[in-house]
Amino acid sequence: MADFSIEQSIEGTVIGIDEVGRGPLAGPVVSCGVIYNSYEILDTKIPITDSKKLTIKQRLELFKLFKQLKKKNILEYYLGLATVEEIDQINILEATKLSMKRVIDRFNNPNTSIIIDGNIKLDYKNKNEKSVIGGDKISLSIATASIIAKIHRDRLMSILGNKYPHFGWKNNAGYGTKKHIDAIKEMGVTNCHRKTFEPIKSLIKN
Repeated sequence: MADFSIEQSIEGTVIGIDEVGRGPLAGPVVSCGVIYNSYEILDTKIPITDSKKLTIKQRLELFKLFKQLKKKNILEYYLGLATVEEIDQINILEATKLSMKRVIDRFNNPNTSIIIDGNIKLDYKNKNEKSVIGGDKISLSIATASIIAKIHRDRLMSILGNKYPHFGWKNNAGYGTKKHIDAIKEMGVTNCHRKTFEPIKSLIKN
């Protein structure tokens, strides 16, 4: 269960960072960074964990809590994204790093350490940095970032889904479901699709 053990083991202010959207065929990659200004245990019946382990309803309930905590200055969060164009230009890994660097820049605090879900290394602005495999399951700040990033990206894909309803983005968030791939074959690609991702790359060539 996620807690503040990692954050408390690091001196000073800690930003927990996670991303959503590395795998989809469409849409940006979105990162979120979270600082908890208090490490008191949060009173919630819903576990704060990897966003993929939660239902939509659970994520929305937790997001309400996070907004309340933000108003009370118990936590801070910022979002950053990398566009489809950037993903195709520099590849998804580098675009993910770029979105995370944009998050760090938004905090505008030079005296912070960062903990990142997974094995990504940023080496950015001489920050004390720690990669945490499975961090969204063991660190509350990373888990919170995972949930907020997921909600933000899903909402963004829902908006794009209104413009391009054939691809089912409101439900699949741009991931390569059968409905999505079939629609690409029938309708072609949009400027929201990642042209360097398969099967889009091969479909364009053909």
